[in-house]
Amino acid sequence: MYVQVRTIDGKQNVTVTVSKLTTVVQFKELVEKELNVKCEKQRLFFRGKQLEDDYKIFDYNINVNDVVQLMIKPDLPELNKDAEKETDCSDSKPEKNEVNNSKKLKEEEFPTESKYFKIGDYVDAKDLCYGAWFEGKIVGIFKDINKLETDPTEEDDCLIYKVFFQSYPDDPPLLISLKDIRPRARTILSIDSIKVGDLVMVNYNIEEAQERGYWYDLKVTNISKNGRRKPVLKGTLYVGTENTNLDDSTIAFTDEVMKIEPKKLITERTEDELELMQQDTEKKRVNAPYCPNCSDNPRRKCRECGCHNCGGKNDPEKQVMCDECNMAFHISCLKPPLSKIPEVDEWYCSDCKNDDTEIVKAGEKLKESKKKAKMASAINNSSRDWGKGMACVGRTKECTLVPPNHFGPIPGVEVGTTWKFRVQASEAGVHRPHVAGIHGRESDGAFSLVLSGGYEDDIDSGEEFFYTGSGGRDLSGNKRTAEQSSDQQLTRMNKALALNCNAKFDANKGAEAKDWRGGKPVRVVRNFKLGKHSKYAPEDGNRYDGIYKVVKYYPEKGKSGYIVWRYLLRRDDPAPAPWTKEGKARVESLGLEMVFPDGYLAAMEKKEKENIPANSKLKRFFTDSSEGSPQKKKAKLVAYKLEADVEDKINNDTANSKLWDMTKVALDMGKKEFLSKVEETFMCICCQELVYQPITTQCGHNMCLVCLQRSFSAEVYTCPYCRTELGKQFEMKQNKSLQAALLLLFPGYSAGR
Repeated sequence: MYVQVRTIDGKQNVTVTVSKLTTVVQFKELVEKELNVKCEKQRLFFRGKQLEDDYKIFDYNINVNDVVQLMIKPDLPELNKDAEKETDCSDSKPEKNEVNNSKKLKEEEFPTESKYFKIGDYVDAKDLCYGAWFEGKIVGIFKDINKLETDPTEEDDCLIYKVFFQSYPDDPPLLISLKDIRPRARTILSIDSIKVGDLVMVNYNIEEAQERGYWYDLKVTNISKNGRRKPVLKGTLYVGTENTNLDDSTIAFTDEVMKIEPKKLITERTEDELELMQQDTEKKRVNAPYCPNCSDNPRRKCRECGCHNCGGKNDPEKQVMCDECNMAFHISCLKPPLSKIPEVDEWYCSDCKNDDTEIVKAGEKLKESKKKAKMASAINNSSRDWGKGMACVGRTKECTLVPPNHFGPIPGVEVGTTWKFRVQASEAGVHRPHVAGIHGRESDGAFSLVLSGGYEDDIDSGEEFFYTGSGGRDLSGNKRTAEQSSDQQLTRMNKALALNCNAKFDANKGAEAKDWRGGKPVRVVRNFKLGKHSKYAPEDGNRYDGIYKVVKYYPEKGKSGYIVWRYLLRRDDPAPAPWTKEGKARVESLGLEMVFPDGYLAAMEKKEKENIPANSKLKRFFTDSSEGSPQKKKAKLVAYKLEADVEDKINNDTANSKLWDMTKVALDMGKKEFLSKVEETFMCICCQELVYQPITTQCGHNMCLVCLQRSFSAEVYTCPYCRTELGKQFEMKQNKSLQAALLLLFPGYSAGR
C-alpha cells in the first residue's frame, strides 16, 4: 500500500509505498531516500502519536493514503547561535528611542488637569469591548505624550482618563479618551417629551430585542402611541466604537429613556452642576444580567455562575475555576474533595482533564490492544509479508446514503461503474464485505454478491448465471480459499440468498419461483478473475452489473464430489448490461471509467518512474509521454441531460431555484459530477447527509425535518446554518417538491430513515 509523508510546514509532500509490516525504522529509511532527511533528524507523527522505532505501521493503524507528518529536528549548533544572538541583544545598550519611550511612560504617571472633568467626577464612559455606555468614576487623568506630539492643537483631546466602572467592581480601571466620556445621565425622559430627531440613551439587547441589554445612543425616527398600549419607540441605534448603525431598532424599555448630558467646561458649570458631578446616584441603571440563566439572583442556585456541582454561590474564596470550561467548583464539592485551593498554574475539572493513562507521549510505548493481540497476524509465526496489498487495507469511507441492510440499487451508482479494488465497492455500499462473496442476513435475505470464479461449479451466461453457495471448505490457518472438503449447508449466507427467491423456503430440496421477478433484488458485481471462466467479466477491476433475481435454488453433487447449493439468478435491471453494445454506449455517454483510490495513480506513476514492476493490467490506463512518464487517459466528457420528470420536479421547487441553477452548471461534466454537486448542495448541516423530508426556511437553507425537530426540542429556535431566528411557532412545512426531485435522482435514498 502507499501513504503520504508531509512536512509540518506543508512545503514537501511525497508518496511512499510500504507494507503494514514495515517497521518505523524502515519507514524512516524510505523517508530519508525520498526527502534526503537523515533518520536521526526525523520525528514522525500520526493522529497525535509519535512513531517509535520498536513498532510497525500496523500498530499505529496507518491506512492507505493516510498522511504522516514529518518534523525535522534542527541542528544543535544553529540553536546555540540563536541563543548567542539573544544574549548579545540583552547585553547591548538600549537605543535612544527606547530611552525616550521609557521617559514618556514615566511622564504619563504624573496627573494633569482637564478643562471638562475632575478626578472624582461620576461619568458615563464607553467600553471599547461592548461599544456601550457604563456608569463610572474618574480616578486619574494623564497626558498622552505621543498624541500631543502629533496633534497638539487641542490639549484636552490628548488626555487619557482612567475610569473605574461601578458595574464591575472586580475589574481594573480602563483608560478612555475624551470622545468616549461624558457627564453621567441623570434624567429619565417621558415619552411625551421625546421628539423625532432627538438623540437619547436607551437600554437595548442586540441579540434578543425584548430582553434587558446595555445602554446605547439612539436617534429617534418614529414614535407611536396606541392609547392604553405601551408606546412604540424606534430609531437608529449607534453600536460600537465607530458608531455602527442599526436602523429601525424597536426599544422595549420606553420608560427608561435617558437624557444625554452635554460636555461643559468646568468654568461654565454652576455650583449645583459641580456638586452633582461629584455625587453618585442612589439608583444605578440596570444592565444585562451577567448570568442570563439566573438573572444574577443571589438567592437562586445556578450551576452557570455558581458552583457547577451544587449551584451554590456561597464561599467564593473556596471556589476553583477550570481553565478549560471556565466553570467554578467548591473544593468541597469535588470528587475527591480538596482541603485547599490547588497552588498550580492550570487546573482542570474531571470532565475536561485528560486521562494520562490513555495518552501516548513521545518516547513512550503504545498501550497493548486486546483486539490486535487476538489477531492471526499477531499469533502466526509465518514470515510472509501480508501487508503489502490493497486487500489488507480497511475502508477509508463509508456509504451513508442507505443502511447496510438496503435491498436494490445504491443511489448515484450507475450500472457499469468499475472499481480497481474490492474495498472501493465496499466504500460505495454496493458490496460491503471485503472478502465474503455474499452479503446478507440469515433472517432477511441477501443484499449483494460478487462473481469471482472461486467455485468450479459456477456457470456465467451474462443475463443469467448459476452461482455456488459458500462453505464446505477448510480455511483454517488464515487461508483465503481451499478445495471443497465437505457438504455445504443451507445456513447463514446460503440461507440468506435462498430467502431472495419468491417461493416458500425449503431447506431440504430447495424451491423455484413461478414469478421470479417478485423476489428480492440482489446487486451483482463481477470481478476480473471471473474472466478465466466467463467472457462477461471485466478486463480489470470490479464492475457493478445491476440487479438480479433468484429464480431457483437446489442442492446438487458438485465436481468435487460434495453437495453444494446452486442458485440460478436472472438479470432484472432497466439499464442495459455493460457488455452489450447499448450498455457500452451508455457507459461512454455517462463518462464512466475505472475508479481508483485516492492517491493510487500518483503512487503507480512514481513506481513507473523508478522502473519498479507495476500491475501489467494497469498499464492499459497509461500512455507513454515524451518523457516516458505514465499519463492517465482522459475520458471524453459527455453532458448529462435531465429526464423530463426530473426537470419538472426541479422547476416546481421554486424555493430553491437559485441552488438548482448552481447545480445545473455541473451537467456539462456528466451525470456523476452532477449528482455529486446535488449531494453537496442539499446536504443537511446537522446529520451531514442528503436532506430527507426537507424543510426550507425563509433564509433559504434546507435541513431534515427530524434534525430541525431535534433542534427545537433542545429549545434552539434558530436556523442551524445562519442562526436566523425562526421562533417557537415556526411551521415545519415539508418541501415536497424538493423531496420528489431528490427521490428521482437518488431512488431509495430514504430507505431505512
